[in-house]
Amino acid sequence: MKAININNKFSVINDLWKPRVLAELNGQQVKISKVKGEFVWHDHKEEDELFIILKGTLKMMFRDRTEIVNEGEMILVPKGVEHKPVAKQEVWMMLFEPKNIKHTGGVKSHLTIDNYEEI
Repeated sequence: MKAININNKFSVINDLWKPRVLAELNGQQVKISKVKGEFVWHDHKEEDELFIILKGTLKMMFRDRTEIVNEGEMILVPKGVEHKPVAKQEVWMMLFEPKNIKHTGGVKSHLTIDNYEEI
């Protein structure tokens, strides 16, 4: 039960699209990640995802529309909904996801992570 300085945690992240675990609660993980460029189209059959934008602007693409998520905003992607995050400039985001979630859903990519590092 100690305070976590999120900005300090971001300062040690030097790579993109590689979420790090800050904490766990009730089967969920709280993660942070720096992102820039395009991720892969994917979905999560059984898990919802919550994205909170702490710095920058994220474009969340869906097959039928695109949502712009600005700094200080969040977006919930329900399970089974195909999506693709895109960031023109570096974005800092926090994620709330079930512990067993697959980073890229059922899609295998060079961005796929099998084990999340704790930070």
